[in-house]
This record gives sequence, C-alpha cells and structure tokens, in this order.
Amino acid sequence: MALPPLLQNLALPVVASPMFIVSYPELVLAQCKAGIVGSFPALNARQPELLDEWLTRINEELTAFKAAHPERPVGPLAVNQIVHQSNARLEHDVRVCIDHKVPIFITSLRAPIKEILDAVHSYGGIVLHDVINIRHAQKALEAGVDGLILVAAGAGGHAGMLSPFALVGEVRKFFDGPLVLSGAIATGGAILAAQAMGADLAYIGTRFIASEEAHATDEYKRAIVDASAADIIYTNLFTGVHGNYIRQSILNAGLDPDNLPASDKSKMDFSGGTSKAKAWKDIWGAGQGVGLMESVQPAGQIVAQLKEEYEAARRRLLA
Repeated sequence: MALPPLLQNLALPVVASPMFIVSYPELVLAQCKAGIVGSFPALNARQPELLDEWLTRINEELTAFKAAHPERPVGPLAVNQIVHQSNARLEHDVRVCIDHKVPIFITSLRAPIKEILDAVHSYGGIVLHDVINIRHAQKALEAGVDGLILVAAGAGGHAGMLSPFALVGEVRKFFDGPLVLSGAIATGGAILAAQAMGADLAYIGTRFIASEEAHATDEYKRAIVDASAADIIYTNLFTGVHGNYIRQSILNAGLDPDNLPASDKSKMDFSGGTSKAKAWKDIWGAGQGVGLMESVQPAGQIVAQLKEEYEAARRRLLA
C-alpha cells in the first residue's frame, strides 16, 4: 500500500516523536523546516488555551517558510493525544486540533473513538496510533486508525519489550499500511535498517533532546550526550507505564535505579497534576541509542547528519 500523501516527499523518512516537556514549538518548527514530521504532545501546552496559540504560531510560520522556500520539502505537523480517562483535556485538545486541521494525530494508550477518526479524515488528516505489542496493534486497526507506530525495545520514554525484528515482522503479516518504527534509532543507518525490516518510516525522539531547540534543561541535554545504553533503566514506577529513563536522573532523585518498586498500572494519571508533572520533569526519559550522540546540535543539523548517514548506508549496501 502506498503511503498517504502527508508522509511522502519528506527530506528523510522520519517522524520526530512527541516528547513530554521537551517538544515545544521551537523544536517542532525546526523539525518541519528540515523536512521531517515534527510533533508535540498536546499536554505540553500546560494551559488549555495555549494549545490554540501554539498551533496558530506553527501554522503561520510554516506557511511563511514554504512561501519563502518553495524548493524545500517541509514536513507536516503531528500532535499527540493521550487517550486515557485521566486526561480531562482530551475532548478540548482534540477539538482545537481539528479546528486547526492538524494533519497528523498521534494517539497513545487507547485507540481513538470513531468520531475523532471521522473528524480528522474529513479534512484529509490521518491518525497514527502507537503500540508495543500485537494485540494492541490489532485493536487499533479494528478501531480504524490509518497507521501504526511500533514502539519496540530500547525506545525512549514509554516503550515496549519486543525486538523490532519480531514486532515489524508479525505486524506485516496482517497490515500493509503505514508503519513507523521506534526503538534506539539514532543514526541514518538505523533509519535505513528500519525500512529494510519492513517499516516505512523511523520514529526518533532521544536524538532531538540533544538539540539546541529542545525545551530541556542543559543538565538533561548533557546527560543525553554523556550516557550510554548501560545507563538506561526500564521501569513503570514513574507513570504506571513501562518506560526507559537515564540512571543518573533516578539517582539524583534519591532512588536506587537497581531496586525500583513496581507501580500500579491502574493508577496511571495524565491529568497534568503536580505529582506526575514533577516525576516527568525530574526523571529524564531516554532511549538506548544515547551512546551514539556526541554533542548538542541544532535540529536542522541533526536531520542533515542523519540524511548523510542514511545515504552513506545505502551506498555501502549497493557497493
């Protein structure tokens, strides 16, 4: 099946993942201007009315950029919606995004209801849903989403445990639509490898935390550059959902990263309350690809480097 037009003609087959606290308009704009899909979680706009302001700014700046640079590919915008009963803002945020005709919805935890899908489809938008296993993938497709984001082992933030080889291979047995693969993808060669496995695009987050435009503290960015795969801890303590976090940030919080208790999944809370916000602010999410990052760079330079690596990997395979 051909990719939807929104996912064609990118500078690089990459969707930048929406990172809580990190992905703000500055980073999203830099990603889109570099020719990849830029994204942010709706909940990053901490006050509901701020979401409308962000979308207005992003749309206006991208429209002006396209007019000034008609020869350059500009990536579409994606906004992440947490579909969970604790997210009291979901209805509001979805309505605002639909009013702005956001091209791509990225939904998490639960598949969106038909009314949301129909509204997004009414103006030509698409919905991608992130999943960590086959059962979730099948349920999302039954709900009617347009594509899947496969969050495999090693991904930053909320992540699964399955090998990307197994996850992509099994999903391709029953779905020939858009697949985006996540999991320690930090180089252009890894992007090409994702496509070789059967994915259409790569989902990259951690690499962009170490960017000048990222809304992350300097300490967080330095931790990304200094860490290696051995420094990543997989736990569900902080949100109720398993994810990967930097060991040093857990130590800084006075916790033993090697002896973390399990959290009660039924107590997941995405309401934006102070306790959860504090957990995400102080405990730094990151994927296992951190060891491949050597410096903090502008996002556009990161995309350019990934593209060079991607083309070099293709040439090596064809040699």
